[in-house]
Amino acid sequence: MLTETPHLTLLDRLGGWWGIVGTGLPQVMFVVLTNLTTLPVTAGVAFAVAAAFGVVRRLRGEETAAALGGVLGVAVAAGIALWTGSASDFFLVGIVTSAALFGPVAASFVVGRPVTGLLWNVLHGGGHPWRSDRPSRQAHDLATLAVAAMLGARALVSGMLWWTGSVAGLATARIALGVPLTALVTLVVFWAFRRTTHRLVTPVRVAARGTRSSR
Repeated sequence: MLTETPHLTLLDRLGGWWGIVGTGLPQVMFVVLTNLTTLPVTAGVAFAVAAAFGVVRRLRGEETAAALGGVLGVAVAAGIALWTGSASDFFLVGIVTSAALFGPVAASFVVGRPVTGLLWNVLHGGGHPWRSDRPSRQAHDLATLAVAAMLGARALVSGMLWWTGSVAGLATARIALGVPLTALVTLVVFWAFRRTTHRLVTPVRVAARGTRSSR
């Protein structure tokens, strides 16, 4: 999500249309079938739909981890729901994951080391003074806050719906707070990455090229 690959569009980074539909459709099928059949059948159909999309994505040339990652997620979610006997627990993994990630991301902003800036620095070899460059620091403060807000919203909204046992509400929240919100936050993070690269990396590259050409 955070790498800089100019030839990829935002849609490509989110898995393309196959990835987007493959993420939401198993949850929609789970909700639709919840009141029509037994939980084992519902979970089985959701997993089968996820697996079908995973296979198609793999056949289309996507990396195995990207293509089958969603299949594994649905398999774990379905397994938990079957184990507990509660349809709402199908969404429990996503809630716990969002809550667990929210703390470290928010803390990184509070302590003055926004996580998107740390990650940018690692991806660019480390050693860049991005924290002392005010525009870069502000960009990563904003990007990290955006990531934290997304995770916090998912944990809070879905957590409340899980507490009430609203399966339909959980599916709606999962879809609404999924791809659309991820796309928006991704744009903010890419903007922060590009801004920092333009300020700290590009000038060094230009200067290096000028030095070589003058020899």
